[in-house]
Amino acid sequence: MRKTRIWLLVANILAAGAFAQAQEATSVFSFLNLPSSAHSTALGGRNISLVEDDISLTFLNPALLASVSDKTMGLNFLTYMRGCKAGSASYAQVAGERGTWGANVQFVGYGSITETLATGEAVGNISPLDLCVSGMYSYSLSDRWAGGAAGKMIYSHYGEFTSCALAVDLGVNYFLEESEFSFSAVARNLGGQVKAFGDHHERLPFDLEVGFTKRLAHAPASISLTMFDLTRWSKKDYYTAGKETSSGKIFMNHFNLGVDIHPAQIFYVSAGYNFRRANEMKAAGSSHGAGLSFGAGLNLNRLKVGLAYAKYHVSSPTLCVSLSYSLQKKQQ
Repeated sequence: MRKTRIWLLVANILAAGAFAQAQEATSVFSFLNLPSSAHSTALGGRNISLVEDDISLTFLNPALLASVSDKTMGLNFLTYMRGCKAGSASYAQVAGERGTWGANVQFVGYGSITETLATGEAVGNISPLDLCVSGMYSYSLSDRWAGGAAGKMIYSHYGEFTSCALAVDLGVNYFLEESEFSFSAVARNLGGQVKAFGDHHERLPFDLEVGFTKRLAHAPASISLTMFDLTRWSKKDYYTAGKETSSGKIFMNHFNLGVDIHPAQIFYVSAGYNFRRANEMKAAGSSHGAGLSFGAGLNLNRLKVGLAYAKYHVSSPTLCVSLSYSLQKKQQ
């Protein structure tokens, strides 16, 4: 019966992608795709299968909440486009023998922008803001399987225009501890706008992802591979600027590759390559290091610190810092 429930959960996540239509290039709330973890940012920005005691990883897969210590708090901050700042805060607490619940807040602030009329006359300043508040719950279905869900309330405010939406993330993770192999599937941003910016309701940035992480047998390293945006395979898409391109290039634009090296048990160094971001940055005229990201982190008993470098916009690089602290001391 337990195995039946596990495969039903996997089937439901994959079915969610089958019923979700491909998002348009004008989908709203794209800030939900910004990184909220230094470790995942260092691994290319897309990682749903890294099983660690790191609360920031749960933004990408709520099933990973099952690996987070009791009473853990997390903070994340990143620089984005010039003048923009983004960050998040989260908390997790164990509920019973197999459950864990959590809550998080994610925001993006765009600074102060001069508001002008069509004639160019300045009439004041606005401070655009994106905000997402969510509650998460994960449950260990067995010693190897965990499932999770996150309910989101999303809000954007741009001057006199506002919009809000409700969405759900669904995730599942399989972790084989003896060989340190992890597999995950996630359906993100299932939902819709409650209030549109205008008369037309727009789509949320839905994403269906699958991925795995495997620790190498004879080296202190692990490799991660994630496939994302699996419901959209058009040859004319936003990452090719509407131009038709080869099937091989389209295929590779759905891959994210990451490598972790562990020189010591409490320290890691990471590198990643996101094929789609590389093509986007090259199309925007920035080819230097396009698609690459790097980072490092320290994992102590109760304190976790991570730092990552990537480039998401031609105007400036992105630095991401993650901190987490567990109020409950681990048993050695």
